[in-house]
Amino acid sequence: MTPKVPPRPTKAELAILQVLWREGPNSVRAVLQAMNRGSARASGYTTVLKLMQIMLDKGLLERDDASRPQIYRPRATEVQTQRQLLRDLLQRAFGGSHRALVMQLLADRRATRDELAEIEAILDRWERGHR
Repeated sequence: MTPKVPPRPTKAELAILQVLWREGPNSVRAVLQAMNRGSARASGYTTVLKLMQIMLDKGLLERDDASRPQIYRPRATEVQTQRQLLRDLLQRAFGGSHRALVMQLLADRRATRDELAEIEAILDRWERGHR
């Protein structure tokens, strides 16, 4: 049996996840306040609550019902979610070609020397590990 892949979060769900990853498990109100800080477009409490309930049903969040207010936490780490989204993008937009993805990224914006050095180091580690 293959492990169930969590659903891909929407843009709004990803904004909530980013708050929870940055600030840790939290209540709906705390997530709302964090989202509205420095935002030109404020969200409402019921909107965020509904989204978080949907995310709970989808398996993107867990909720601690033992405390009041209820505390929500992401089911997956930020890195796990980034990898899942990248794998999905790789398949949908680049036909599974890692080369095409990397070439597009590098063609889109000039990489700094530090970024290129880091990319080279990753490729070197990958090559050593896959011989």
